[in-house]
Amino acid sequence: MRSTVLITGATGGLGKALAAECAARGWDLFLTDVSEQALAPLVAGLERQFGVTVLYRAANLTDPQARTELWQAIDRLGLRFHFLCNVAGIDFEGPFVERTLDDLHTILRLNIESTVETTRHALSRRDRTRPLHILNVASLAAFYPMPLKAVYASSKRFLLDWSLALNRELREADATVTALCPAGMPSTPLVISLIDAQGLPGRLTTMNTGEVAARAIEDALRGRAICIPGLINQVLRVAGGMVPPQILAALIERRWRQSQKQAAPVLAARQHSPDLAPSTR
Repeated sequence: MRSTVLITGATGGLGKALAAECAARGWDLFLTDVSEQALAPLVAGLERQFGVTVLYRAANLTDPQARTELWQAIDRLGLRFHFLCNVAGIDFEGPFVERTLDDLHTILRLNIESTVETTRHALSRRDRTRPLHILNVASLAAFYPMPLKAVYASSKRFLLDWSLALNRELREADATVTALCPAGMPSTPLVISLIDAQGLPGRLTTMNTGEVAARAIEDALRGRAICIPGLINQVLRVAGGMVPPQILAALIERRWRQSQKQAAPVLAARQHSPDLAPSTR
């Protein structure tokens, strides 16, 4: 029986950083993401640099059949888990009415359905000789009503509330659940461009993915229910809680509309460049 760390969304910026942070601690890994081509070199690099065993399987976690086949493969390997990082997630920028039903289904299936199912499977396959730590990647957006990101932010709010409830529920079972709520992270060329479009506020709230990963793992090991990396982001969280939701929604909408105008050329270029794909952290 191998005691392993499971990381979904492993080839994104935050997924890679979490994989490196766990491997640096000497933990064996099982990684999954949608792209076999992206997983293979990541696995080779982690094994070479840290000397740990890294297994992987590509899977489209929005597809129930693919998720079933993933867990069948895990069972054949006889893996047991002492740490789970639910990183896989996606967003599509822009007004709700401009999103296709496929876009909306993808957000809900990946951010919510897949995360819940993965957690349930991991709990039944935990290493009973060790505490189990679960890290769910929510977002600072989970604390606010977010026009132009309404479905994404609401899906992250679900993860936040669900993580808090589950953390309480699993305490007696020697398991903890931590909701990671970061602000922006410079994980892809598109995300960097969108952060720049937000001006000074975007740059002040942005943190390096490596710093976020290290903080998240430490907070999860300590059993903290919520991890908000960065002092400025923590202050914004407290300040935002003092503003009536209707006013907050209006302020956020104005900010996002301004930043989207500035980012319009980048968003248009995304349609023609594979390097500017939506974030899947």
